[in-house]
Amino acid sequence: MSDTAFEHFPHILGEWLKGSGPESDIVISTRVRFARNIRGFPFTGRADEAQRRDVLKLIENALTEVHLDRSVVTLELQDLPEIKRDVLVERHLISRELANGEGPRGVTFGRGEMLSIMINEEDHLRLQWIKSGFDVDRAYHALCKIDRALEKVVPFATSERYGYLTACPTNVGTGMRASVMVHLPALTLKENIDQVFKAAQRMNHAVRGLYGEGTRAFGDMYQISNQTTLGRSQESIVEAIKAIVPKIIEFERQRRGQLYTEDRSFVEDKVLRSLALLRSARRLNVQEMMSHLSMLRLGIDLGIITDIPPSVVNELFILGQPSHLQEREGHPLPAAERDTLRAGLVRSRLAAGTN
Repeated sequence: MSDTAFEHFPHILGEWLKGSGPESDIVISTRVRFARNIRGFPFTGRADEAQRRDVLKLIENALTEVHLDRSVVTLELQDLPEIKRDVLVERHLISRELANGEGPRGVTFGRGEMLSIMINEEDHLRLQWIKSGFDVDRAYHALCKIDRALEKVVPFATSERYGYLTACPTNVGTGMRASVMVHLPALTLKENIDQVFKAAQRMNHAVRGLYGEGTRAFGDMYQISNQTTLGRSQESIVEAIKAIVPKIIEFERQRRGQLYTEDRSFVEDKVLRSLALLRSARRLNVQEMMSHLSMLRLGIDLGIITDIPPSVVNELFILGQPSHLQEREGHPLPAAERDTLRAGLVRSRLAAGTN
């Protein structure tokens, strides 16, 4: 696939990073995902290369019939360099599993990066829609529209007893995951984050890191999603996430207020130290960047910092990731060079944000 599809990388970021959606002081984004498989084909893990190629072409042809937005791009990942695949992972457009997979596989996504359709991941199709802020209803209805349109032109594998059939039993039924990415610095500082984990588990939800299952919560970012899909309707999953997330938002806001009221100088000191370091550092590794950007974002939300928009911080969370830096330079870089470039990028963006 031609590199021209990457012309807007890494300069224009997705709608979900704008920081303008509902509850966006705490909720970064809302994502809804459907897992689907095509009737008559083995699951991806058991399909041979020819079968995977047939699935890829079948879905690509089906997507042309669905009449998606003209800005939609389709990339066949087996032809794409590793760094470009990793950029898509960092952008939350594909999973690490799809990036590191083998054989014919692809992704279709729109320029606004709300819609993403992974082909030949664990399942034949993984459709997702991401919105800025806490906007689960709009994300769900937008994805349902795409899902229904596709089901009219390709036969999905279903069972009268179990619903949609998936490669992993945990996705059988609706095949749906609703997840919300939240920024919880106060709960982390107050060491209350374990209470969030326990409460989520009691309500059959999981709490994961920035890039999903098995990843760490860099920058105090966490993903909250439903754990069960079988025996539940899609609408009940939506309602469940709408029930738990406002409680977490309220808990975080209470702790922010408590922190700021009880020890204002402590909070201001952490925020302003982070800002000073980000504006002057000549080297930053990913963990340092994420940690200090988290404090900077908290300072913006508390009104301590008024001259930097939250969208600048949200974008830096992504643009400062290793593969984005290397894609920008056009070649692989050792860690020390990435740390230097990352620091320069952060200084430049923060300076621009104050103008």
